Amino acid sequence: MAKISKNRKAALAKADLSKEYSLTDAASVVKEITFTKFDASVDIDVRLGVDPRKADQMVRGIVTLPHGTGKEVRVLALVTPDKEQEAKDAGADYVGLDDYIQKIEKGWTDIDVIITMPAVMAKVGRLGRILGPRNLMPNPKSGTVTQDVAKAVKEVKAGKIDFKVDKTGIIHTSVGKVSFTPEQLAANAAEVIATLNRLKPSSAKGTYIKSITLSSTMSPAVIVDKNATI
Repeated sequence: MAKISKNRKAALAKADLSKEYSLTDAASVVKEITFTKFDASVDIDVRLGVDPRKADQMVRGIVTLPHGTGKEVRVLALVTPDKEQEAKDAGADYVGLDDYIQKIEKGWTDIDVIITMPAVMAKVGRLGRILGPRNLMPNPKSGTVTQDVAKAVKEVKAGKIDFKVDKTGIIHTSVGKVSFTPEQLAANAAEVIATLNRLKPSSAKGTYIKSITLSSTMSPAVIVDKNATI
């Protein structure tokens, strides 16, 4: 029989992990059962009734969290010279093109999001084998390949995130930090769920949202009542 860790024992003493909670109550429980000394991320996992192997059931989208992600997002703007100042003014941390492409080819990936333009995708495309596995490859569907670079940078800095269902049918993304209030975490999670509902594939049959859980970086998962309001 697996040994129960000290923190899990403490978590079990504070909450009933077999119970279903509203979003706000689940967020409160996650805060109570998180014992890290750092400001841990709070994640939402949504199991969907889709088959990701089928192209018409691939769920992918973008959402702007009303209270942001709680972390500083490092943005690289790969743009032509005429767009550089625009990207800098919007808050991009790194701005350039050929010099950063060469840097990435040598292994540098110390960034969270890359935003670029359609006109330079031919150059950026050759970085796919490096950026793809790290989920850093710009994509028009996620709004990271655009002519309006300033808008894209500002949205990412304000808390815009993109998500994609994994091969097991689960959406996994962050909705904030443990330092957030339960209400802030619940509002962010509710925005993710609402976006997922809007993205429901017409070909998906049966129950679409099968389960929802909230957890922090080091905490057990707390079950959310799918039918409960915030």
